[in-house]
Amino acid sequence: MDLGSCYLGGNADAVEFCPHRPFRHVLAAATYTLQEQGGERQDRAGSVSLFAVDAGEEDASRRLRLLHTVETAGVFDMKWSPVAPLLAQADAHGRLALWRLEQEDGSDKGAVLRDVCSGDISSSMCLFVDWNQTAEALSVGLSDGSLSVVSMREDRLEVSEQWTAHQYEVWTCYFDRANPHLLYSGSDDCSFSCWDLRQNPSNAVFQNKKSHNMGVCCIAQNPLEGNILLTGSYDEFLRVWDIRSMVKPVNVKSLNLGGGVWRIKYHPLIADVVLAACMHNGFAIVKVGTGDAAVVETYCKHESLAYGVDWQRSEGAEQNKNCSVVATYSGFFAIDFSGEVPADISNLVKV
Repeated sequence: MDLGSCYLGGNADAVEFCPHRPFRHVLAAATYTLQEQGGERQDRAGSVSLFAVDAGEEDASRRLRLLHTVETAGVFDMKWSPVAPLLAQADAHGRLALWRLEQEDGSDKGAVLRDVCSGDISSSMCLFVDWNQTAEALSVGLSDGSLSVVSMREDRLEVSEQWTAHQYEVWTCYFDRANPHLLYSGSDDCSFSCWDLRQNPSNAVFQNKKSHNMGVCCIAQNPLEGNILLTGSYDEFLRVWDIRSMVKPVNVKSLNLGGGVWRIKYHPLIADVVLAACMHNGFAIVKVGTGDAAVVETYCKHESLAYGVDWQRSEGAEQNKNCSVVATYSGFFAIDFSGEVPADISNLVKV
């Protein structure tokens, strides 16, 4: 069942549900727009918009409501802090910005973003951001192939380490959830890498340059089985890795999703179910359990590239794991739909 859609005046990029109470109904959607400034000068402007999502609302016009918008530099990625309603924004001006989500006028449904702090990370563009699990540090992937580790110092951000990690753009970076000194990265140079942050400058634990035929776009770790890691690539494959042999992880299975795998998100409650944004081939829900990886549902109603995707972490979903709300983001539209997720995930259907 499609819950709602909204037109945003810019190119779609990232979409993220807030995981923290009382804001689990809040969805953040980011845009960027390339602006010509005369001659060869260009700039990238953008925005972050907040929506209220309520799948149980009888009035269809209120299932997806715009709450608040802030104008920013072009946003390439954003992530909610794992410990508080803080949103980190990586932008085209080489800056990392933090926003605090607050209730508006005491309303339990209204929400606004308040500026916390920002910092210059690089003269290159910030393409991706990830928090470590204590929210004391963030990692940033840069367009010049560098990785940055940024520390939280009360009300300011400080670059604690930055090094050349890849030959081309770093599309993704990801802190190991159990071992925060390990940082994974993926790049347009087809390399999937891991770095030990206890070393300065960081030393590569491994660099796999053979498994991906094109750029590595996204990385995700199984929340319940930390030895399982996923990568997505422009080469259209979702790959499943066993990282118990850290120096040489094993690619245990692969699945062609029919489009460049730009984003992957594990279900917050079901360990072997994954959402994927597949660029030219819409969105997919994939089962990546003990057997072969398999697509169990697709969503292809968008008419442009599929980029952003996320699960809502709602009280309703916690009470009934068979019901999930998903946000998908493509072109100029944010579409939300609710789906039934059977316990065996064998024949997921929309409702």
